[in-house]
Amino acid sequence: MKPQAIYNGCFKNITRRDFIRLTSLMAGGLLTGCAVNPVTGRQQLMLVSEEQEIEMDRRNSPHQFSSDYGAMQDRALNAYISDVGLKLASRTHRPRMPYSFRAVNAVYANAYAFPGGSIACTRGILLAIESEAELAALLGHELGHVNARHTAEQMSKGLLVHAFVGGLSALAGTQGTGYGRLAAQLGMIGAGALLASYSRDNEREADALGMEYMVRAGYSPKGMISLMETLQRMSDREPSIIELMFATHPMSRERYRTALNRAHTRYGGAMHLPLYRERYMDHTAALRAMRRAVQEMQKGEREIMQERFGLAENHFRKALRLAPNDYAGLLLMSISLMLQEKFKQALRYALKARQVYPGEAKSYHLSGYVKIRLHDYEGAYRDFTDYDRILPGNPNITFFRGYAQEKMHHIKAAARAYHRYLQMVREGEKARYAYMRLKEWGYYK
Repeated sequence: MKPQAIYNGCFKNITRRDFIRLTSLMAGGLLTGCAVNPVTGRQQLMLVSEEQEIEMDRRNSPHQFSSDYGAMQDRALNAYISDVGLKLASRTHRPRMPYSFRAVNAVYANAYAFPGGSIACTRGILLAIESEAELAALLGHELGHVNARHTAEQMSKGLLVHAFVGGLSALAGTQGTGYGRLAAQLGMIGAGALLASYSRDNEREADALGMEYMVRAGYSPKGMISLMETLQRMSDREPSIIELMFATHPMSRERYRTALNRAHTRYGGAMHLPLYRERYMDHTAALRAMRRAVQEMQKGEREIMQERFGLAENHFRKALRLAPNDYAGLLLMSISLMLQEKFKQALRYALKARQVYPGEAKSYHLSGYVKIRLHDYEGAYRDFTDYDRILPGNPNITFFRGYAQEKMHHIKAAARAYHRYLQMVREGEKARYAYMRLKEWGYYK
């Protein structure tokens, strides 16, 4: 294909400078440039293959789910969400993708998808919606992003493959807040750090696809309209609870009007289809019984972002009186105590969280870090090793294992860990620290 033909096809929306750079990479055999969009049938710039989408998802989505305090332990609710999601997925443009669906323990309101089809919704958003049709709209919208390949398209236009695949270590939350600073010290991934931020065009296309998929699956398009109305009300009333959703999924009155018009015109004949309110309420009864506890956690998270850590602690105490064994509540309490440097108290809550949910990694991360602050380096090393067994692939855990070994004077083991860390991460405070230690010990010149 001649360069001009390529430029007039899938590369027509990029700059001339990027076009020259891309074609030079293609000439060297490093990239392939065009693919047929599975939704529109048109060619588009696409530097990411379907196999790469699935691999990026496999490597990154578990870390985001753990950042959101893991999948809910309510197996019946997760099975219900999965059943609804798979019912929709079978009616999409890419039905053979390895889709999976779950609820996560986070209390902010959001739903998100990774490019290989791993989709999650938080407890915060599940408590806000009121019917299975709204759930279908929510999941259908995320399926729209996967099917239109929005994440892969953004990565291709920005040449950001390395940022998504290798950027785990750099994503530590917002540095301007107390929580962000703690996240940076811990090497934790901030909420939403691995998620794509979609354009308004992406959102409109996902809305259209979501409505198409939910109607195909037998749900009334009223579910999409009521979902948008719910989100807008939440934004007006409690913007901090939903700000991440609107950051990654920009909302507008125009989107709402477009969806409303589409429901009454293209899908007017489907308006009579069911919403399944009672079925949704039945399946979410246990979660809704925790509403007050979740609301206290949401208030506590808002106080953390305002650096009012004592007030946050009070809200988490109220939440734990209502739900004493809530995994997210226990870890949020631990974090609020860590931010106040009450490390012994923080450790008690992290250890209790570990007892509540031993197969989820985040509690091991927090307890390991607290043990470092308490100079229990052997215990910290064990916790970070357990984390790595449960959820491998986080370079920050490799760094902390090395740091614990160094403090126990196991220099050779520390050097090996620091070297592995620097093979994955080249910038940042931890990388500088690891490099200087290796240089001092004579491993690097």
